[in-house]
Amino acid sequence: MNRRKRPVNATLILKDGSKFHGFSFGATKASAGEVIFNTGMVGYPESLTDPSYFGQILVLTYPLIGNYGVPMYSQHRLQENFESRGIKVKGLVVSNYSENFSHYSAKRSLSEWLTSEGIPGIYGIDTRSLTKKLRAKGTMLGKIIVGADNRIKFDDPNKRNLVAEVSSKNLEVFGQGRIRILIVDCGVKHSIIRALLKRNVQVIRVPWNYNFAALNYDGLIISNGPGDPKQCQETIRHVRSAIADEKPIMGICLGNQILALAAGADTYKLKYGHRSQNQPCIMKRTKKCFITSQNHGYAVKTNSLPAKWQEWFINANDQTNEGIMHQSKPFFSVQFHPEANPGPQDTEFLFDKFLDMIKK
Repeated sequence: MNRRKRPVNATLILKDGSKFHGFSFGATKASAGEVIFNTGMVGYPESLTDPSYFGQILVLTYPLIGNYGVPMYSQHRLQENFESRGIKVKGLVVSNYSENFSHYSAKRSLSEWLTSEGIPGIYGIDTRSLTKKLRAKGTMLGKIIVGADNRIKFDDPNKRNLVAEVSSKNLEVFGQGRIRILIVDCGVKHSIIRALLKRNVQVIRVPWNYNFAALNYDGLIISNGPGDPKQCQETIRHVRSAIADEKPIMGICLGNQILALAAGADTYKLKYGHRSQNQPCIMKRTKKCFITSQNHGYAVKTNSLPAKWQEWFINANDQTNEGIMHQSKPFFSVQFHPEANPGPQDTEFLFDKFLDMIKK
């Protein structure tokens, strides 16, 4: 008769001294980072591999995690079931972990995946109470410890250039289309590249600090990515030159902040960020509301936008900026994710808008 293993005690400790006791799953090791929460109901394989979460301990508020297991990585450069190759979070916090999984694509459990990549998880946590604390006090530093060993120190990832740590190191080309789209990889999600390739374009991906001025391209996309956009001064400088060249530019997530900084605006850190699949965003001109997927901790200061730049989208919940555009030139960006995977796909039309802008 098989006996269930006795769970190993684990604790999430926040910088303010509060402790949340639970049990370990995944790698039995300590880890430290910035504790943030996501309210999405599905998509943990995509979330855990999203480079925008790099350096963070992710709290999933949905109470049941692990029930559909995890697929295997593909041998292709672009991952079908993930947003990059490799887990990007520093740790995972859930309320209930399902050891038994069932899905046609599942090849291993969530715990097995975390263990294979050295990422600790903790379950049995009151994630509702934890999320209420983070909403009230704001995102804070934390650490997961397994057993009684509390020697690991708190780590603030935002003091580092996280983009440099997750960006690709070399130029890569995808697809054979006539239109050439250049993506500045600040931690680009594979879904962005896939969304472009299905529109029959060629995608050129370059590192975050690549001087792309001499490259032949038709449109520029500044990707999503982790951390403080002001750490990306080389990217900002290159985008500023691209603005002067007046080729079409589209920014996504961190790309919205970088485009704003390159234009001369300012950014700031949000209290606890926007990370979910159900954020309502209003297009200011039409007043139409779109349901969006988001993952960011910084935002653009709308009142800092220079002349001829205007706010395009706002968040219906807190009125923070969700996109900017130039009044006459082919530049726009959004704070949300039009490539949203696993969804919603309400704003994927923005890729078509960008391609139409290029064709004109």
